[in-house]
Amino acid sequence: MKISLEGRVALVTGGSRGIGRAIAIALAESGADVAVNYRRDEEAARETVAAIEALGRRAKAYSASVEVYEEDERMVAEVIRDFGSIGILVNNAGIASRGKSVADTDPGELERVLRVHAMAPHFLSRLVLPHMRKEKRGDIVMISSVATLSFAANGAPYSMGKAALEALAMTLAKEERKHGIRTNVVGPGLTDTDMGRRLNTARTGIKDIHELDASAPFGHICSPEEVAAAVVYLASDANPYANGQKLYINGGGA
Repeated sequence: MKISLEGRVALVTGGSRGIGRAIAIALAESGADVAVNYRRDEEAARETVAAIEALGRRAKAYSASVEVYEEDERMVAEVIRDFGSIGILVNNAGIASRGKSVADTDPGELERVLRVHAMAPHFLSRLVLPHMRKEKRGDIVMISSVATLSFAANGAPYSMGKAALEALAMTLAKEERKHGIRTNVVGPGLTDTDMGRRLNTARTGIKDIHELDASAPFGHICSPEEVAAAVVYLASDANPYANGQKLYINGGGA
């Protein structure tokens, strides 16, 4: 089956770099127009938009701190104004925690990480749903992590945020299926991105992530494009029935 997202509009949070950029471009390659959210790196967002436009698709960048409801509200209104609809929402934006024990974690860090990973996807889903319900099909994809498999030491804020994100996804899957909306989760393993490298260094002390390639499944650390492929599948007609599922992209290994 040839995957086509022709005629659909996607909003990808944290879409200027890393996994988000790969997702935005992969969705465009399959025919979607893409609204690219970013927080600070305007240049990277412009580069992502240019890459999408080079594929013949419409794209525009939107600056918003997703953990702030009022900024989300403004952004969604602007996307609807510019594109007319939102049929795909990818809650991808994330930040790393600092790899400290619970006893040593600053409360401010905990709040920041939870707001980005848990509250922001709730805010955005709430704001997008009235528009998505008007579409023939809607898809919400949450980018989580394998962190919720192991709940390793020295990463409570991140693991807590991702666990809450998954709880939101499973709740939405039941609430919104009557509207033709599928909600699913993608859980990457360690991925070659800026945040992946920071997380790896914090947990292992290894600065070059590719030192781990030899011991990784298939001989390499997961790439952003491999995560993006899963998102495209879940949001497309190639997926008619998967809802409330978590797809791990970790090569079958931890």
